[in-house]
Amino acid sequence: MKFAAILLAAGTAWGAPPDGAALYRTRCAACHDHTETRAPGRDSFGKMMPEFILKTMVDGAMAPQSIGLTPDERTSIARFLSGKEFGAAAVDSTNAGRCAAGESTFHAAEIGWNGWGADVENTRYQPHPGLTAADVPRLKLKWAFGFPGATKAFAQPVIAGGRLFTGSVGRIVYALDARTGCIDWTYDAGAGVRTAVAIGPAAGTGTVAFFGDLKANVHAVNAATGRLLWKTRVESHPVARITGSPVLYEGRLYVPVSSIEEAAAKSARYKCCTFRGSVVALDAATGRVIWKTYTIPETPAPVQKNKAGGELWGPAGAAVWSAPTIDVKRKRLYVGAGNSYTDVPVKTNDAIVAMDLATGRIEWARQVMPNDNFLVDCTKPGEGNCPEHPGPDYDFGASPILRSLGDGKDVIVAAQKSGMVYGLDPDKNGEILWRTRLGRGSALGGIQWGAAADLATVYAAVSDVVALPAGPAGGLHALSLATGAELWKTPAPVPNCVPLTKGCSGAQSAAVTAMPGVVFSGSIDGHLRGYSTKTGGIVWDFDTLRKFDTVNGVAGQGGSIDAAGPAIANGMVYTNSGYGAFFFGAPGNVLLAFSVDGK
Repeated sequence: MKFAAILLAAGTAWGAPPDGAALYRTRCAACHDHTETRAPGRDSFGKMMPEFILKTMVDGAMAPQSIGLTPDERTSIARFLSGKEFGAAAVDSTNAGRCAAGESTFHAAEIGWNGWGADVENTRYQPHPGLTAADVPRLKLKWAFGFPGATKAFAQPVIAGGRLFTGSVGRIVYALDARTGCIDWTYDAGAGVRTAVAIGPAAGTGTVAFFGDLKANVHAVNAATGRLLWKTRVESHPVARITGSPVLYEGRLYVPVSSIEEAAAKSARYKCCTFRGSVVALDAATGRVIWKTYTIPETPAPVQKNKAGGELWGPAGAAVWSAPTIDVKRKRLYVGAGNSYTDVPVKTNDAIVAMDLATGRIEWARQVMPNDNFLVDCTKPGEGNCPEHPGPDYDFGASPILRSLGDGKDVIVAAQKSGMVYGLDPDKNGEILWRTRLGRGSALGGIQWGAAADLATVYAAVSDVVALPAGPAGGLHALSLATGAELWKTPAPVPNCVPLTKGCSGAQSAAVTAMPGVVFSGSIDGHLRGYSTKTGGIVWDFDTLRKFDTVNGVAGQGGSIDAAGPAIANGMVYTNSGYGAFFFGAPGNVLLAFSVDGK
């Protein structure tokens, strides 16, 4: 509240504040009033507190678009959009719902679901779930946790030591008791945290929780207490962020780096474009940078003038949105790289990139779509910062999966927003072994956030939420790990809602999660479903798009399930509900825990 109060005072000391509605029309409406963009719709702001909107403009995702605004102008926009006065309610409260003394204990050796993919190969497969496929139809809600002051729930939960670790858009990282949902500790990261937490040992520091934030900082905190051990900023670019989860392996933390430059470049005042994706290796005990490798080796430089005379830079892009995958046998890591931002040719956009674990040297890159040059809301090629030759934005948002085929042969499974799934040979520089089309593809998937794989089968859900030509969105597919042949597919159930309203889409954008006999997939209409791995039949369905009573007393509202997938551990299934990031998404603020018969 102190931060908001200072800016509020600055805005009112000289008389009447500026007209927030007029400022919104001139500075914000072009994105937020049009449903073809990926920005949140205008109506979503009414569910937010003005403090949160202001914070986003000052040092959050909208900071680049707020360049040139005075403090009182930002304050007026926040007040107008929220429809609320500052101080009307607390933006964050972490005291309610605390565990009673002795109620929860941390057991360092117990790892249930770690990081993004449950293992360093990012299989998203839980071989020891603590429940059987026959139990899944009996899953019932055990508890719900509400994120205070939030309208989005996006960080995948992690289960370790009897606790559940999760970040939040409100910059608070929580350690909850995994069985009851009470709060063990909280940590203020200073920026939103959407990465999954990586849990593991670091020399001399005990068991540590590692995570990244939306200002490109990496944090290491004591997993038992939440006490900060170290903090390292891994990228100085002003719009850099960490969205993919860090991965811990043999004393090193491997961190992917992405950005929001695609959106920032919409402003004619922004110098486009200079960001390059990267992977940074840190010493897990100290946070010291061991190596940093950019996905685009060339340094951006001025290349030409745009039609208005502004200077255009490049190459840029190839952000790494997802968690790296570790190849223990070959001592490599693999990452999926995003699209290019400019017309300057890039050999590593829309590619799976292999790096040496020890040095970060790029071993090979398998590009599947060159010249995918994309910036948000570029409807007229070559105008402003827009590329002359725009691409469809078919980057890799999902982590590669590494799996064994037997006889010493392995396969890298790479799922793309184009709707394609590839099987790559790690011994032949990523040579394509097979490719299978599952969806039409779009800037929001195709396959958006992640597939899962057991020992023989790949499971991938399709978004196609804004695909053209328009058609049914969603659907879950099973493919042979060895050949890519489709084994079964299950179309998305028709949503029971009003068409074209928020959350009314069968799109399945979120990452999927598998266990023996069942694969789970969430949808934009708020349903979490369990499917038989043998037939694709739906064996369990829970509608999360409703209100919930929460264990911490926060008003709970479920919404769209997107981005993060469910985590399974110790007989329980956990999921976020409320990823209202885009015009079609229904906002919400809950983390839900399910157990057999709710016990």
